Amino acid sequence: MSGEAHLAMGGGEEFDAIRRMLSTWGAKARGIGDDAAVLEVPRGEKLVVSTDAAVEDVHFKRPWLSAMEIGARAASAALSDLAAMAATPRGLLLAVGLPADWHGDLEDIARGVGMSADYSGCPIIGGNLSASHVLSLTITVLGSTSQPLHRNGARPGDVIFVTGQLGGPRAALAAFTNGTRPAPAHRMRFASPKARLRESYWLAARGARAAIDISDGLVADAEHIALASGVSIEIDDRAVPLMDGVGIADALASGEEYELLVAMPQASVVDVRGFAGEFGIPLTAIGVVTTVGDRPVTTNGTRATAPRGHDHLA
Repeated sequence: MSGEAHLAMGGGEEFDAIRRMLSTWGAKARGIGDDAAVLEVPRGEKLVVSTDAAVEDVHFKRPWLSAMEIGARAASAALSDLAAMAATPRGLLLAVGLPADWHGDLEDIARGVGMSADYSGCPIIGGNLSASHVLSLTITVLGSTSQPLHRNGARPGDVIFVTGQLGGPRAALAAFTNGTRPAPAHRMRFASPKARLRESYWLAARGARAAIDISDGLVADAEHIALASGVSIEIDDRAVPLMDGVGIADALASGEEYELLVAMPQASVVDVRGFAGEFGIPLTAIGVVTTVGDRPVTTNGTRATAPRGHDHLA
């Protein structure tokens, strides 16, 4: 990327706020201050771009999370889309809608975004700042890869794998909504998801044919793969890895997991023990891809009856 150093900026409250964020980010941010960022993509690779939003009272409520957690969670959610494509992060742009009563939290929001960007090896390269009635973080991530994974690559006979354990975010959300305290492990999964970037590279290198990150729920996202690929998917709900204290119905519907759901050729040799040893989370075979049936997704031979996953317009 050209222009590693930040450009000088003028005076005023807006640019003072940007300087506060830059001071918080330090070396995590590069080349801020021009009208647009300039990226260099390695020869032979394709640019991969995604945008994600976190809006107060839609994706979170202020009492639930710290300002730092809100920033980190928003950045991880956006970077997770690059993980789903097995793309290497090249840059992150942050657009903040900042209400007056959040001004004092701006550095902590920025600190959280920086933590997730640093964890994923993604430089912060620009963005926007404006007044707003509610806090909103809109994050655009740019990555590159020579062989992106898509949702439409699953073929009959493939095995469906999932990373991690499911259900924690839904359990935490239920507790928050009911005015109770979530179990610490459930809260951590809701508040501090990680983009499974290194895990996606590992799976892609071993022949993964289709992938998606679980943002809407296991059943809902499996359906996205099935419909895009023109196949059906049979999930064995007895094999789905659950977090402690979570039932299978909630695990099938739990959104904002940001784990990976991947279709691998049946002939692939997948070292699940080696995966767990390298990344500290399980990799579990939970289903198979079949030819088109009556439903895109079934669980144990019946229609998937778990509550539907997250609806972004509900």
